[in-house]
This record gives sequence, C-alpha cells and structure tokens, in this order.
Amino acid sequence: MSKVCTICGKHPAAGRSVSHSHRVTNRIFRPNIQKVTALVDGKVKRVNVCTKCMKAGKVQRA
Repeated sequence: MSKVCTICGKHPAAGRSVSHSHRVTNRIFRPNIQKVTALVDGKVKRVNVCTKCMKAGKVQRA
C-alpha cells in the first residue's frame, strides 16, 4: 500500500529521535494512511487518504 495521501500529498518524512542523553538515531514519521472508498469525479474509487483529511471532511465517502 502506498504511503502517500491522494488528497493532500502527505508522505513519510525523515527525522531524528533524540534521547535525554542526546544520542541521535534516524527515524521516519509516517502519516496515518487508510484505504477508503470515496467519490472521485462522480465515480466510486478506492483511494489512500490520511486521517487528517478524513477528519477535516475533504473526502466524500461512498
């Protein structure tokens, strides 16, 4: 499953975990992507959408 939101284009971002002793390790921030059946251009399609777009009402569920 693709980790990119079809509505806003949100995708995994790289960053660093920093501990209390300031030891640094690389990590990935992944968006919460869900497969949803939605109306796209008047047709029902299965799309990958982040939960922020779903909560904001940017997706019309089918």
